[in-house]
Amino acid sequence: MPKLYEYFGLIIMFYSNEHEPVHVHGKCQGRELRAELIIIDGKILEIRYSLVMGKGPLSSQERTLFEELVTAKADDIVRKWIDFFVLHRSLRAEAITRRLK
Repeated sequence: MPKLYEYFGLIIMFYSNEHEPVHVHGKCQGRELRAELIIIDGKILEIRYSLVMGKGPLSSQERTLFEELVTAKADDIVRKWIDFFVLHRSLRAEAITRRLK
């Protein structure tokens, strides 16, 4: 489970057995939300958020932080997806201690 970011108590990560489309999971104390990046012609056109089956949803504040991070780091998330799943490189988590918005 490659961890990408730590952001105000949230863990943003890929599961190691992921599949396309490019997406990340935001987790906090057993709650989880998924963000799918819709990419057309190499450009991120939309980010769709969805619940994860069997997990409780993030709180309103946690969701706001997750959406903030995914929006700010969307291009980096795509690069990390390619590095990990295509190029098979290891990833190093980044702790972010300041608000991105």
